[in-house]
Amino acid sequence: MALFKRRTAGKPGEWYYCLKHGTVEEGPQCRAADRFGPYETREEAAHAMETQRERNEEWREDPRWNDGDRDGDRDGDGDKKA
Repeated sequence: MALFKRRTAGKPGEWYYCLKHGTVEEGPQCRAADRFGPYETREEAAHAMETQRERNEEWREDPRWNDGDRDGDRDGDGDKKA
């Protein structure tokens, strides 16, 4: 028997989107690596994948983070690398 029981981080009343099961969960149910959150409401958690897609697109379009790596152009000189 283990002296210390591993607990999943989180609290009841916090909402998560489980990537493994594709479901919304209240409180800690699945391991942290398999979920997005916490969110304040069930509705926010239900739209987690949409929120992440929007954030990813914003990041891709942000000139501060665009290092020319689109389409294989690693050094930003416009030439594609094979």
